[in-house]
Amino acid sequence: MTRILLVDDEVELTHSLSRVLEREGYEVDIAYDGAAAGELIEHQAYELLILDWMLPQQSGLELCQELRQHKIATPVLFLTAKDTIDDRVAGLDAGADDYLVKPFELRELLARVRALLRREVSRSETVSAPRLQVDDLELDCENQLAYRQGRAIELSEKETQLLEYFMRHPGQLLTHRQIHASVWSDSEKPSSNVLAAQIRLLRRKIEASGEVPLIHTVYGKGYRFGILVEID
Repeated sequence: MTRILLVDDEVELTHSLSRVLEREGYEVDIAYDGAAAGELIEHQAYELLILDWMLPQQSGLELCQELRQHKIATPVLFLTAKDTIDDRVAGLDAGADDYLVKPFELRELLARVRALLRREVSRSETVSAPRLQVDDLELDCENQLAYRQGRAIELSEKETQLLEYFMRHPGQLLTHRQIHASVWSDSEKPSSNVLAAQIRLLRRKIEASGEVPLIHTVYGKGYRFGILVEID
């Protein structure tokens, strides 16, 4: 199911929009300020972010800029009362993908949501032979090879798919359900221990002796990928 984060401090508007989006078949999380939204984005993968511009704690503009600085490419749709050309330019320059001025028609909002999600799917499908890099690990998806510390690592098709999913969502908490839905087809229906076994095999290959771990277990929830940095 497509997951959307809706961020707006107008409680009544946010609740009504979330109900509309859920009726359209989307799974919707809600935040009422920029700081709370940032926390959710850090721990959850989303296919679309709908952000109000003026938010408590951290503005939607600042949040969008921060996401782009951290190479998080999730599509962003701004909802805002700011309607001047300068405002639109500022929003797009901050990394937003689209811009809708309040008040707006629900039909137009839903059309823009569908367009952004189609664009994201199309972008993912048209990227051929992607090479991904997170920290000191590089992945050649087409040839099922990873590279770390000067060594080439041969991967199976499923290991490549799993590693690609991790590397497209660095630093985010990816739940067991999300990973199963993204890496295994409905017809495969893996048992509960298949993912854990696949993770063990992948770790053996990409985390050699003396190398910093990249796959981190979040017990009872899922996994987080990347080198963790401790903050004093």
